[in-house]
Amino acid sequence: MSQSNNRKSALTSAAMLAVIRYAVGVRYVALGCVLALTSVPATVFAQPTCPGIHVNIPNIENSTGTVACALFESPAGFPAEFLHSATHIMMMKIRDTKARCSFLDIPPGSYALAVIHDENMDGKLNTNFLGVPTEGYGFSSGAEAGMSAPSFEAASFSYGGHNLDLTIRLNY
Repeated sequence: MSQSNNRKSALTSAAMLAVIRYAVGVRYVALGCVLALTSVPATVFAQPTCPGIHVNIPNIENSTGTVACALFESPAGFPAEFLHSATHIMMMKIRDTKARCSFLDIPPGSYALAVIHDENMDGKLNTNFLGVPTEGYGFSSGAEAGMSAPSFEAASFSYGGHNLDLTIRLNY
């Protein structure tokens, strides 16, 4: 009889261990599901931090100086007189031959961007004696400079008030 009780006891213990392992496994799965679902609202319903025009400037020739980003809302002074005519100007340090300018709280409308790599930090695009730029420059909408700078219309883009990411590659 004691052998029968020992077998029942062993079977009961084995069954109990299986039930405990199953319960612990279910708890870990349930905990994982709860943690996963609690982060869903943060990622699914998250609003962009600040709507605006975000300009990425990759592949800058070197990390010397700063990048000047000038946002124009009209053709007046575009692009040569950016210190006097641009509605918004940002000067950014270059990090690892990249820079990013963000213009926040901009009303919807039509705009154009001019970007220069101001290596000597004098606040202007330096040129040689023929008038050819000696520092990097670029414009929005892929506008290119030929014999002169592009027009506002060639560089203009429409901004609707939401996040807008632009990439401007500099010409040297």
